[in-house]
Amino acid sequence: MGILNITPDSFSDGGFFMSADKALAQARRLERDGAAIIDVGGESTRPGAQPVSLQEELDRVLPVIEVLTREISIPVSIDTSKPQVMSAAVRAGANMVNDVYALREPQAPETIAKLGVPVCLMHMRGEPRTMQQHPSYDDVVSDVKEFLRDRIAACVGAGFNVSRIIVDPGFGFGKTPTHNLELINRLADFRDLACPVLVGVSRKSSIGAILDRPVDQRLAGSLALTVMALLHGAAIIRAHDVAATVDVIRMVEALAQVR
Repeated sequence: MGILNITPDSFSDGGFFMSADKALAQARRLERDGAAIIDVGGESTRPGAQPVSLQEELDRVLPVIEVLTREISIPVSIDTSKPQVMSAAVRAGANMVNDVYALREPQAPETIAKLGVPVCLMHMRGEPRTMQQHPSYDDVVSDVKEFLRDRIAACVGAGFNVSRIIVDPGFGFGKTPTHNLELINRLADFRDLACPVLVGVSRKSSIGAILDRPVDQRLAGSLALTVMALLHGAAIIRAHDVAATVDVIRMVEALAQVR
């Protein structure tokens, strides 16, 4: 899953792809590099990010989704928590919803049930403005897994088919570096949920904290975590650096075939 942020303030690529032309050029690059899905977001969820209005988010993402679905051959995902944006994006051609709030907004489960497209439910402690203020857990893996189990149940209760649900432990969303490493090490525990697991560790601040690297020097750390995530069962990797990440995936797959 290649990341395409249509935002002025995302932590890594904010402001780079605000026009439809620039977004299309980046999407074509991600597709050439081997992305299987393009994830389009119009509201930053970095720590401390401020919310944007419904209309502003629609104005950012809809023109991009409309042009991408005409011009590229791979599926497009909408990264949003607003039910109205989900509906409008799918009408514009989006094939999937990726929600960092795990459909906790009012009417979100019912909306996704009507839309019928696959959805990714992510764990986040609190909200972007507050999530990194002293995050704590009794057991981070058990706590995150139970949250996701509850959200899966909410979707199923709203009439959504469980076979279309993906889960994301939410690396960096209300977690310390130690929490993130523990989630990677115990990623196999999420198999109990019987849903594919998406992992998004690309350029995250935990890598910077451990390696003392700025955001543009975190590729090696991102790839190291990607290898471990794949070995522990990740089904989808969400990344900025698609070409390098695809190489890692291909090598891990090749190794698995000769066991």
